[in-house]
Amino acid sequence: MPSPNTFLLLPFLLFMASPSLSLPPALVAPISKDHSTLLYSLSLYLKTPLQPTKLHLDLGASFTWLDCTKPYYNSSTYLHVPCGSPLCDSFHSFACGNCYEPPGPHCANDTCSLYPENPVSGKATLDNALLDALALHTTDGSAPGPLALLPEFAFSCSTSSLLKGLAKKANGLVGLGRSNHSLPAQVSTALSLPHYFALCLSGSVNASGAAFFGSKGPYIFNKIDVSKSLIYTPLVLNPVTRTVVKYGPSDEYFVGLTAIKVNGKTVPLNKTLLSIDRDSGSGGTTLTTDAPYTVMETSIFKAFVELFVRESSALNLTRTNVVKPFGVCYLAKDIVSTRAGLAVPTVDLVMEREDVIWRILGSNSMVKISKKGGVELWCLGFVDGGAKPRSSIMIGGHQMEDNLLQFDLESKRLGFSSSVLLQGTKCADFNFASAKVNL
Repeated sequence: MPSPNTFLLLPFLLFMASPSLSLPPALVAPISKDHSTLLYSLSLYLKTPLQPTKLHLDLGASFTWLDCTKPYYNSSTYLHVPCGSPLCDSFHSFACGNCYEPPGPHCANDTCSLYPENPVSGKATLDNALLDALALHTTDGSAPGPLALLPEFAFSCSTSSLLKGLAKKANGLVGLGRSNHSLPAQVSTALSLPHYFALCLSGSVNASGAAFFGSKGPYIFNKIDVSKSLIYTPLVLNPVTRTVVKYGPSDEYFVGLTAIKVNGKTVPLNKTLLSIDRDSGSGGTTLTTDAPYTVMETSIFKAFVELFVRESSALNLTRTNVVKPFGVCYLAKDIVSTRAGLAVPTVDLVMEREDVIWRILGSNSMVKISKKGGVELWCLGFVDGGAKPRSSIMIGGHQMEDNLLQFDLESKRLGFSSSVLLQGTKCADFNFASAKVNL
C-alpha cells in the first residue's frame, strides 16, 4: 500500500511515492447545500480507483461513516481494523465483530466495530471500522491543484437506512469534530500539516462553498483574502459527550457566548443557560451544521424575538402571520435590501469581551419565504428549541453562510469573519472551476 506521502496527480492519474515529494500547502473541498433538507454535503474522493463521493457535513461528529451496502462499496484497497489493535482502542470501541456471510466491507471476523450515528434522526447502528484511500485537492488558497492521497483513512461502515434525513445524495457522513479521527485531524496528521481547518458555507443553489484543511490561510474568494479579517475567541470544551458510546469530552465545538444584542441593546436572559453544566453537558453555545437555523432555549428565544420586534417597529416594519418554524415574519415589500442583505436590526453575538462580536446582518438573520398567491415574506431565521435543549444555543447553518470560520485546533480557538458580503465577496466565489470537479 502506498505511503502517507503519496500523491495522486491529475490529469495523469499517476501515483508517485518519492520520499522527496514536497508536502501540499493545504487541501480544499467543495461544500454544497441541499435545498430540500437545508443541510450541507462535502465532496471528496474515496476508494481505489478513486470515486467522487458526497458526504453529509457534520461539524461536530467524531468520525466519518459510509454506506457500505453492496453495490455501493467497491474498492480494491479497503482493510478491516483488527479488534484490540491500537487504532481500534483509540476509537474507544468496546465491540468486536464476527461474520458468517461472504466476506466484504460489512463482513469480517475479529473486526473492530464502531457506532456510526445519524445526527438528524438520532439513530445509530453497529458496523465495521475500515481503512481505505481518500483524496482531496491541494490548494494555495486561491484555486484547487492536484489531488493529495491519504491511503489509509479510517472510518466506519454503515447501512443505507442510516442516511434518512441527511443531505440528499450523500453516501455517508463526514465528521469534522475535535476527535483524532475526524477528517481534519487525519489530514493534518498524515500530511504533517497545521491542525487548522476552515469552512465557508454557501446558500447558493448553483455554486459551492469551500472547506480548507491544514491551512492557516490564505482563503481567497474573488481575489480577497478573508483570513485577514478574522476575530478570535476561545473554543470551550464540553466535558460530557452526547454520543451513543459515552466516553470523555464532547467533540462538538462550543464557544463562550456571554450576551446577545439587538441594535446594541442586550437581550435579557438567564446567563446560567450560557454556561455548560459540568455534570450533564447541557447548556452553552455550540456550532452545528445539522440544524438549518440557530436554535435557542425557549426563554432565550422569546426574549430575543421580543427585542427584535421592538427594534423592528422603529423601522416601520409590521409583523404578519408567521410561517413555521419561525417566530416572527414581515412582508418582503416593507424591507429594504442592502449589500449585506436586508435593512433589519443587527444581531450581535458577544463572546468573552464586549469587543469580540460575531455580527449577524440581514443576510444571515432573515429567511425568505414564498407563500401561495405570490406573497413573499422575510422571517427571522431563529427557532425555538424547547425548554430543555441539549445546548441552550446552537448556531445553525443559515447564520454561518457567507461567514468564514477558522477552527484553530492548535491554539483551541475559533476565528470568525462575520459576513464576507461586506468585503465584496461571498463563499460561492472560491475558484473551483479549474478543478473540473463534477460531484
